[in-house]
Amino acid sequence: MSIVESLSPRSLRAPESGIVEVVNYARGREGLIPLWVGEGDLPTPQFIAQAASTALLGGETFYTWQRGIPELRAALSRYYARRFGKVLPAEHFYVVGSGMQAIKLAIEALVSPGDDMVYLTPAWPNFAAAAELSGANPIAVQLDFTGGRWQVDLDRIEAAITPKTRVLFVNTPSNPTGWTATREDLANLLAIARRHDLWIMADEIYALYHYAGGHHSSSRAPSFLDVMEDGDRVIFVNSFSKNWSMTGWRVGWIVAPPEMGQVLENLVQYSTSGVPQFLQKGAIVALDEGDAFVQANIDKAARNRDVFCDALIATNRVETLKPDGALYAFLKIDGVTDSRLAALDIVDRINVGLAPGTAFGPGGELFMRACFLRDPKQVEEAADRLARYIAAR
Repeated sequence: MSIVESLSPRSLRAPESGIVEVVNYARGREGLIPLWVGEGDLPTPQFIAQAASTALLGGETFYTWQRGIPELRAALSRYYARRFGKVLPAEHFYVVGSGMQAIKLAIEALVSPGDDMVYLTPAWPNFAAAAELSGANPIAVQLDFTGGRWQVDLDRIEAAITPKTRVLFVNTPSNPTGWTATREDLANLLAIARRHDLWIMADEIYALYHYAGGHHSSSRAPSFLDVMEDGDRVIFVNSFSKNWSMTGWRVGWIVAPPEMGQVLENLVQYSTSGVPQFLQKGAIVALDEGDAFVQANIDKAARNRDVFCDALIATNRVETLKPDGALYAFLKIDGVTDSRLAALDIVDRINVGLAPGTAFGPGGELFMRACFLRDPKQVEEAADRLARYIAAR
C-alpha cells in the first residue's frame, strides 16, 4: 500500500480547488491582471496594522481567551448595533481563525456523519468540501438563472429536504453569483427551516457590499437578523477579510446563541486553541475605526462593477446583469462550454486571471467569475482585454 493509499478516505475526498489550479498555472506572469480570487488589491490600512504591531511588540503573545478577547467581542457587539440595528450582547460572539474556520466549526457543531446539509449553488466550493470533511452530505440546490439574473426556487429547496437534513446553508450576497436575498426571501427560507426543524447557517460576509436599486448605496443587504425571532436556530459565520482588506490575517467570527458557548469553545480548543491576541487588537480597531475605509472599498467596488459589466454586456455575447451584491461578476460568455479550459486559455491569450465556473459546483459550469474590487485602471483594462477576446472567438 502506498503512502497516499494509506490515508483516510475522507481526507482523500477533499477536492483540489479549481480556483487555485488556475492561480498556480499563471502565478507570477508579468502584466497579468488577477481577478481570480476574492480579495481587493489594497493592503490592510496602517491604522489597523499599527494596532496589531503595537500589541505584538508589547508582548501580547501568550495563550488567550478561546472565545475571543472580551474587548473584541464587545467591539463586535457595537458593530452589530451600528450596522444591523441589533443589540446582541458579547456572549453571542466567538472569534475564530478565519471565515473558513467559522464555517468548519459551525458545521462540526451542527451535523453528524451521514447528515445532509442543503446549500444553494453555484457556490464557493469550500462550503461543500467542509461538509464532506465532517462526514456530512452536501446537497446542492441550484439557483435559477433567467435573463442574466439569479433567483432562489423555494419549492426546489423544500423538495431537497429529507429526514436526514440538519442544516440549510445560505450565502447572501452570494459568492460567486451576486444573488442577494430579499427580506421576503429570507423570511420564506426561515419559514422552511422552522417547518423542518432545521438550522440555518448564514454566511453574510458580503452584507455591506450591496448595490440597491442598481445604484451605489451605503445600505447593507437584508439579513436573517431582520426576520428572525428569539429561539430561531440561526448561526452566522463571518470574516474580517473583505471589509477591511484583512484576507491574510485569517481572523473571523461566529454569531450564535450563548447556549452554544462551551461547545464552540471546545471546538476552538481542539483546532487552533484561539486566535493570537495581537491580531485581535487589530480587529478591534478595524471594527471601531474602519467605517470610512470600508465605505471607500464599497464605493470602489460599485464603480468598478458598473465599468466592468457595462463593457462586457456591450459585446452582446455575455449573458449577465450587474450583481446586486458581493464583489463578483459571474459571466456566461457565448461559446464557452468548458470554463476551466477557457480560464487557462484566457490567461495564455490576454493575461487576465478569472476563476472558472466549474469550481463553483452545479449550475456554474458555463460561467467565469471576476472579482472587481481592484484598481479601477486594472478593471477597465481587464474588461477591454476580455471584450477583445470575446470578439475574436
